[in-house]
Amino acid sequence: MASIGTIAVRVFTSMARIPVQGATVAFTQGGTGGRQTLLAVRVTDQNGHTVPVRIATPDLAEGSQPGGATPYATCNIWIEAPGYEYSVSTGVQVFPGVETVQDIALIPLPENTVPAPENTQFNYTIPQTL
Repeated sequence: MASIGTIAVRVFTSMARIPVQGATVAFTQGGTGGRQTLLAVRVTDQNGHTVPVRIATPDLAEGSQPGGATPYATCNIWIEAPGYEYSVSTGVQVFPGVETVQDIALIPLPENTVPAPENTQFNYTIPQTL
């Protein structure tokens, strides 16, 4: 039986954690053949936050035994905002019955530049071994 966890994002810039309003945030999960399935698209509010997205997760009991299934689901987060480098976070863990808040810092682009794919900021999450 599957459970539900939620994930929200807080997007900011600089060490002062200044919120980025109006960033487009896409939540995906890996599918067959390396294809991604789009789960939801959100836009950050004036505080840099998104509305939470519900994600199916394994039942908590499935991950409580040694050698059992991982007790979480993973998703990828793609973020784009005018004036900032594009960002992708992969393998973000979502646990059943928990609201995960993923902080993501965006790097401002120099004036009059367009983000290029080679400048994409990738954030990799290392899976936990429980």
